[in-house]
Amino acid sequence: MLYRMSGMDFFDTFSLFQILFYIGFAAVLVIIMVQAFRGLKTWNKNNNSPRLSVPASVVAKRTNVSYHRHANAGDATGAHGYHTDSSTTYYATFQVESGDRMEFHINGQQYGMLAEGDHGKLSFQGTRFLNFERQ
Repeated sequence: MLYRMSGMDFFDTFSLFQILFYIGFAAVLVIIMVQAFRGLKTWNKNNNSPRLSVPASVVAKRTNVSYHRHANAGDATGAHGYHTDSSTTYYATFQVESGDRMEFHINGQQYGMLAEGDHGKLSFQGTRFLNFERQ
């Protein structure tokens, strides 16, 4: 004889859990696939865009610092404490002669070499920053 809870037996509850698990798994998989597709689409668009070099000036610089907390010794409970990692993303905004502004993701070395107010030649391809030569 099966144990009954509110009109559902144990196997109905287990089946409901399985269904919800697979729906959640499928949702995460779809999100990963959509993000990968968007990344490939942007990469392809940038590769097919012309490389442009235009006079521009640096009008702003900014950073975005992200903190990540991890349990020590691979222990998810945190019994061995936690450690924190950080990562910094660097951005620079350039203004071209027409007055349009473009913000690009750049690396830390490029960020350090730029100063607001610098004038020079900006090279880019689509949304991809290539170089900035100060003049």
